Amino acid sequence: MSEDLILTETLDPGVYIITFNRPEKKNAFKQAAWFPLRDALQHARENDDINVVILTGAGDDFTSGVDLGDFGDEPGQKPKFEYMMDELCNFDKPLLGAAKGAAIGFGATVLMHCDIVYVGESLKMRLPFVNLGLVPEAASSYTLQSIIGRQAAAELLFTAEWIDAEKAKQFDLCREIYPDDELLAKTIAKAEEIAKWPVGALRETKHCVMEAHKAGIARAREVEMEGMVKQAGSAENIEAITAFLEKREPNFKKSG
Repeated sequence: MSEDLILTETLDPGVYIITFNRPEKKNAFKQAAWFPLRDALQHARENDDINVVILTGAGDDFTSGVDLGDFGDEPGQKPKFEYMMDELCNFDKPLLGAAKGAAIGFGATVLMHCDIVYVGESLKMRLPFVNLGLVPEAASSYTLQSIIGRQAAAELLFTAEWIDAEKAKQFDLCREIYPDDELLAKTIAKAEEIAKWPVGALRETKHCVMEAHKAGIARAREVEMEGMVKQAGSAENIEAITAFLEKREPNFKKSG
């Protein structure tokens, strides 16, 4: 796959691992990685020999989200990210997350699409949208509150505060916390436990679990896209990105 930004591995029996592979940049997503991730998910969905998928990150981190130095799409074109999200939202098999270190932006929001999430003790999760002058992405304005409730979700989204492993467990954003060096092995063991069951039954069970959420997820994506169009490139967004790249605190007063 392109630049090996996404790695895949099939384990016997029926477990497929998708690894975000840019460890030198905390697995930050370049634009070139969205289609390989989409294609990996599509392959897993269409292959009846794959029963369970694990999402994880190479090195010490899950993913720090979008690479802010490689941000943007062709004007007037559907973003590559949204093509990937179409596949993620349609994924109809058990999806497990194994996250340690940085889980920022998409690194947090993708975990809300996982059926079961396990985290390492080093987890540092954040929903950095308001502090970038943006709005939530990946339907997280819906998925987050469906998991932890409206007030708790509002607090995390409005403050953009850091969430460590213990707080993630407190908020039911993960199922278990493991030492970093045991995380992937523990996740694979659970995936193998699930993968021994017939793929048809797993698909139908996922359908039962997810059907009630599909309309909310779809509408959240629409509203988030509308908000992103308004905010991306705004004075406050430009100031936030500039401050990030210059490694300084943003001054939003001058952008108002």
